[in-house]
Amino acid sequence: MNRISARFLLALALSLPGLCTHAQSTQAPAPHVEQASRKEATPAAPSPAVAPIPRHALFGSLPITLRNDDARKLLEKALDQYENELLDVSVVNAHEATVKDSRSAIAFAIWSYAASRSVPNPDALQHAKTLVVKAPPDEKLLVNWLIDVQQADNIAAIGAMNDLLARFPNDKHVLFLTAEWLYGQQDYDRARKQTEKIVELDPNFPPALNLLGYIYIQTGDPDPAKAISYLKRYAACQPNQPNPQDSLGEVLRFAGDDQGSIEHFQASLKIITNFIASQVGLGDTRTLMGDYANARLEYDKGAAMATNSRDLLHAQFQKALVYFWEGQPEQGRKALDTLLDEARRRKDAYAQFEIGFGRAELAGENASKLQQLRALESTLENQVTGMTEPDRHISWATVVREEARIASLTGQTAIAEGAISRLEHSASETRDLVVANSYESARGYLLFAQGDFSSATDELATDPHSPLALQQLATAYERLSNPAAAEATRARLKYQRAPTVEWFLVSHSAGRDARSADNAAH
Repeated sequence: MNRISARFLLALALSLPGLCTHAQSTQAPAPHVEQASRKEATPAAPSPAVAPIPRHALFGSLPITLRNDDARKLLEKALDQYENELLDVSVVNAHEATVKDSRSAIAFAIWSYAASRSVPNPDALQHAKTLVVKAPPDEKLLVNWLIDVQQADNIAAIGAMNDLLARFPNDKHVLFLTAEWLYGQQDYDRARKQTEKIVELDPNFPPALNLLGYIYIQTGDPDPAKAISYLKRYAACQPNQPNPQDSLGEVLRFAGDDQGSIEHFQASLKIITNFIASQVGLGDTRTLMGDYANARLEYDKGAAMATNSRDLLHAQFQKALVYFWEGQPEQGRKALDTLLDEARRRKDAYAQFEIGFGRAELAGENASKLQQLRALESTLENQVTGMTEPDRHISWATVVREEARIASLTGQTAIAEGAISRLEHSASETRDLVVANSYESARGYLLFAQGDFSSATDELATDPHSPLALQQLATAYERLSNPAAAEATRARLKYQRAPTVEWFLVSHSAGRDARSADNAAH
């Protein structure tokens, strides 16, 4: 998935194959990166070491310093579980490693990194920052990268990543962690190359097989046959685990095979009956099939399985969207209003963003959409409790991009230009490629509205995971009498199929919006 969820359950021993990445979890949830050289009580601040520290190696290859071998085993288990999307248990084991060795920089770094995908733990991150000063060079490379990514210090993260890859060019764990980050940064070409290198080193490394399944369906030129082939290899590696079946269920839905999607989600739930990603996946697929009554039942079952507010509110959000799919927008807006109040009561930052953004996008009038988006933007302008800085930056940019889109399509040039200016400043400040892509596509919407279709295509093409941007890009190619490019873009759009707010807008109103923008250009 685009923005990686954090929701998984079940502890696995390190010797067992884990569940793989990028399919949604069950507990807890192409531009190019340029080269450059459940919160828990945190232990008290460490005191200086008074004796030599034993050297260890994670997975026999990554040198670290730990005071006992039990901590090493726990960290290996935690990292394995993180790679396989078992985020809750990864956090538990990494935390236990810090109990075993309260002076380990890598233990605190892995704990905070895994927690950043579910419930961020700033105290663990601060301990990692304090302890890394005394860490040996090889450990310091990995710890600094984990810290830089969490702090949204992208220039430093790029440098640390390249240093890591230079030092450990054939370590599958380093390759995977950095490839996953590159994927999230929308540097798809480099992510693919690194992940394919992992498979060359270890043809049966499950997280890499799973990530390649998503790379080949959602990026570049979609190749659904290749994507499904990787996921079948993944399932063959882990026949008794639910996540491979969950991944197949999701990717088959992208490819339009709804019956196959249902079968694989059901197969996942036969393995683990409360694997919430597959339960919600059933609701998602049934929504796209138009089976709204059963979709609601599936979402209710998913909500009953939830072990945290983020999963619970997501299932309820998807259920609220069913009203829009079945043509009852007023009921849908009332449901979203109620759900947003619940997310605020629970102080769940991610759910508040998801619901608030969907509510704004689905508001009845453009003036109301812009008003709600601007209010949401203001809540994301500074640090948000419970949300990581990288996620806050991306969420903010997504909101402002939509302000620019709507303003452009409705001829409100000054509002669009203001939004674009704010995005440009943020892209320069954060050096985040996702933020930069939002800036570029925002410019593309305005250029389209102004009739500069050629320039618009260059800008819109930078935002390949926004169905709305792809829809507008295809329309721009049509205006340029380039049917081949338009067809290729629509083929790419086809494999973004999911019951999201953007897909709903593409399905129901994007064509109308494109015509409005074309009229504004003339």
